[in-house]
Amino acid sequence: MHMNIPFLTKKDEKVNVYYKEGHTPDHIAIIMDGNGRWAQKRGLPRFAGHKEGLSAVVKVVKAAAKCKVKVLTLYTFSTENWKRPKPEVEFILKLPKEFLHVYLPEIKANNVRIEVIGNMEELPVSTQEALQYAIDSTKENDGLQLNLALNYGSKHEMIHAMKDMFADLIDEKISLDEVDEQQFSTYLDTAGMPNPDLLIRTGGEKRLSNFLLWQMAYTEFCFSDVLWPDFTEKEFMGAMEEYQLRKRRFGGIG
Repeated sequence: MHMNIPFLTKKDEKVNVYYKEGHTPDHIAIIMDGNGRWAQKRGLPRFAGHKEGLSAVVKVVKAAAKCKVKVLTLYTFSTENWKRPKPEVEFILKLPKEFLHVYLPEIKANNVRIEVIGNMEELPVSTQEALQYAIDSTKENDGLQLNLALNYGSKHEMIHAMKDMFADLIDEKISLDEVDEQQFSTYLDTAGMPNPDLLIRTGGEKRLSNFLLWQMAYTEFCFSDVLWPDFTEKEFMGAMEEYQLRKRRFGGIG
């Protein structure tokens, strides 16, 4: 089945994106890049770009929910982002609370369930509290699962997973013969989730930046030159359409 989904561009001109229903990625991961450059191009401080990026988050979450994507993972703050100037880091880490304060009712109305991957314990207490409230208040929703990757780094995740697995081996909770890819995956932050089918990275860069390295062994990549604050439903659906045109072979021949 095919359907034309109308969306609005920034100029409020309706556009139709050709979307094939029934061939939707189960899990989409997004590296939301370009906030700082968006602001600098306009002579604004980098903070303004991070704040403007929140509106793009809402648009993409709603579009993903409408297309019945099961899991959407947004790379929000990496373990390497602590290297940025302290004022910028402090501003970024306040954004989840601001975002949820404004948009949580709308997110709940779209039947979205919020989860967090990464080490939440190192985040500011007020941010932790806002995130936990969002997790608790959406836990009964059975639509799109929105993962916010906060203080997340894939290398750290895998080392932590290995330590937990080794501890279970020592305690004889599992045997060495049981250790395989599937078993190891149960120790990752994404345990129980499908691996990403599609990665979208905005901002023109073409790298993974320590994001879901284990999980994206056979993920399809889509790189966009559009800076994240300018990323609209149209661009999101364009990436979906590109994914639908690809043939995934997972190392086989078809």
